Order: sequence, then C-alpha cells, then structure tokens
Amino acid sequence: MAPPPISNTIRRLRFDHGEMTQQELADRIGMTRQTVAAIEQNKYSPSLEAAFRIAEVFGVEIGDVFQWKKTVSG
Repeated sequence: MAPPPISNTIRRLRFDHGEMTQQELADRIGMTRQTVAAIEQNKYSPSLEAAFRIAEVFGVEIGDVFQWKKTVSG
C-alpha cells in the first residue's frame, strides 16, 4: 500500500519547540505515542480533529503542519 499523499513537519516543529518528545505531543493531543510516531512517519493520516489539535499545540496553521501532495491518477 502506498503511503498517504500527506506529508508533515511534525518532527521539525517538535524540535523547534524545545525538542518536545513524541510522548509529550501525544499527551497534549490525547493520543498515544505510537500514533504520533505513525503520523510523523507518514504511515497514518490523522483525523481532521487530531490535525487541528497538533497545529494548536505548536501555535501554527494546519497548513504549516500538513502538506497535501497531489497525485496523478491513470
């Protein structure tokens, strides 16, 4: 299965915010560390609510966290 067409900057944002751990982010958004790791590694696309929660933690717009890569079909 191909990875989702969404990339993110969570790792950089965590680093820029005092080297926040995946666990610290998970605690702040009400998810598990494993889920945060999967999202960060582009193995899992978060729900829209989770995406907004992540952006809120970092004080940025959702588009600064997640980027959609248009795929060419056919």
